[in-house]
Amino acid sequence: MTTSHQSTAQKVSLAGLLISLGIIFGDIGTSPLYVFKAIMNKGVIDKDLVLGGLSCVFWTVTLQTTVKYVLITLQADNKGEGGILSLFSLVRKRAPWLIFPAMIGAATLLADGMITPAITISSAIEGLDIKYPGLPTIPIVVTIITLLFAIQRFGTSVVGKIFGPLMFIWFSTIGVLGLSNIHLEYEVLKALNPYYAIKLLIAYPNALFIIGAVFLCTTGAEALYSDMGHCGKDNIRISWIFVKLTLVLNYFGQGAWLLTQEGKVLGENNPFYAIMPHWFLGYGIAIATMAAVIASQAMISGSYTLISEAVRLNIWPKVAIRYPSDHKGQLYVPSINLILWAGCMLIIKIFGESSNMEAAYGLAINLTFLTTTVLMAFFLASKKINKYLITLFTGFYLILELIFLVGNGVKIAHGGWLTLLLASLLFLIMYAWWSARRIKNRFVNFINIDKYYPIISELSEDKSVPPYASHLVYLTSANFKSEIESKIIYSILNKKPKRADVYWLVHVDVMDHPHTREYTIDQLIPGKLIRIDFKLGFREEQRISLLFRKVVEDMVQKGEIDITSQYDTLKKHKIPGDFKFVVLEKVLSKGNQLSWSERIIMEIYGYLKKLSLSEEKGFGLDASFVTIERVPLSLPQTTTIDLKRKNN
Repeated sequence: MTTSHQSTAQKVSLAGLLISLGIIFGDIGTSPLYVFKAIMNKGVIDKDLVLGGLSCVFWTVTLQTTVKYVLITLQADNKGEGGILSLFSLVRKRAPWLIFPAMIGAATLLADGMITPAITISSAIEGLDIKYPGLPTIPIVVTIITLLFAIQRFGTSVVGKIFGPLMFIWFSTIGVLGLSNIHLEYEVLKALNPYYAIKLLIAYPNALFIIGAVFLCTTGAEALYSDMGHCGKDNIRISWIFVKLTLVLNYFGQGAWLLTQEGKVLGENNPFYAIMPHWFLGYGIAIATMAAVIASQAMISGSYTLISEAVRLNIWPKVAIRYPSDHKGQLYVPSINLILWAGCMLIIKIFGESSNMEAAYGLAINLTFLTTTVLMAFFLASKKINKYLITLFTGFYLILELIFLVGNGVKIAHGGWLTLLLASLLFLIMYAWWSARRIKNRFVNFINIDKYYPIISELSEDKSVPPYASHLVYLTSANFKSEIESKIIYSILNKKPKRADVYWLVHVDVMDHPHTREYTIDQLIPGKLIRIDFKLGFREEQRISLLFRKVVEDMVQKGEIDITSQYDTLKKHKIPGDFKFVVLEKVLSKGNQLSWSERIIMEIYGYLKKLSLSEEKGFGLDASFVTIERVPLSLPQTTTIDLKRKNN
């Protein structure tokens, strides 16, 4: 189900184009702040390095961002939504192992979300050192980033409305600055020829380092796809024409200035600020800082969306997700907000200046690019694209991104180890949570429910059993209405028999479409045992208590169920009966039969479980109406026990 708001946002319009500028292009749009600075690496300005590096940047932006993402990957449109997990949802039924590239891509994207605010805001603020030499910039950066994370809880929809016009000012500014400097050395236009890129990579002694630095120009490409749901692929494609033009102009303007400085040592100078007129420097730093904050905000918001999807796809622990405003898609995840802020502070503490962060930047997102290529290959196959074209696409981009990965690999010793460590920890959390769920499901025993119909009907009418609740609701993982977990039957019949007027079974199926919100009803025992199957999109909030109440209200209105209490007094006054939810929580017993690796996974899962939301909060249930019953994951078998009885 797609909302009218979304369908409106998908249409090409001036508002949609401005939203694209404000949300989609923040990360890639601020790359001119540090790319050439990283390529030159404070060394001697060499003509071949300038032309070759510029040529590499131009063709990387063209092949990686324009062709792969803007033209091809945006085709993987999951009902208007994009991103690594949306793409996975489109292809997950084609091969079970695709969960691994999806988790790697999500983990590395989150790691990138930690370093993006640190490097972009640091690069912008360090421009103050030109105007005010010796000014300590790190405290200013820390203050801005901390304030940025602090305001997340209040929502950013109001601020978001002005992001587009502000980023239009940014892109216009960098485009004009670049254009006004190209005349300094028209020879810079030679860089449009890929010959100079190839020559640099073959002949330059530090070619691998250059590759890693060049990759920084396209790190924001994944955001083009991740945020597609905010404004639609057509708005992204049209606005990208303007964005790419301004980026290229700025890069070439920086290149022209560098050619005029041939033979000199770049040192602490930043070509981005060097091409600004001195009178404009203060304004330029302010505009750059504004753009850096907007780019960081887009990455933070994207991380919230990513985690909300991961929770519903069961690859991340259930965490609190809040909706601070009525704005569509506005999320706030307190735990991720804290993790991202702590990651930013750690990066600033370890690296200090943006020039040191450049070594850590790019490595993680490079892995996201690779996993997107793998998933896209399966998506293209699902669309019956010619297999030779799929092979060409997959082979070309795997080779290109592996070359970048080798180049970024040089950075590991210089700081890349930190982003790899952060990405690995995030992947471990995802893998442990996903694996633990598979292990738990392995011990779930499903039985046919129809043979229990008579006894459930009799129990409902058995006055010798004290009433447990008027309406008793169980959450079931059984995919078929003919089945039920044996532990639910055990809970109803054996573990203190539970008499109720009506028994309800609620099943939630997370769909591949992002905004599905449907349900079906099966009266297994008319008026006594009812099953409700919810089909919810992976971006829909699982407020089961509210959704269940809505379904019951509709059934009452249609005369399909009578929820009036059967207690004489309450029935006389037509007062509805009470509802009680029973949640079965599987716990690891001491006598389990797990391998050592599974034991480790379950131990990690246990720690994550303590930090995550409880089962009732995770499903949006009111705790006052919920009973938690802990059941063992597996029961030890008595057949393995050697015990002898002795006569008295």
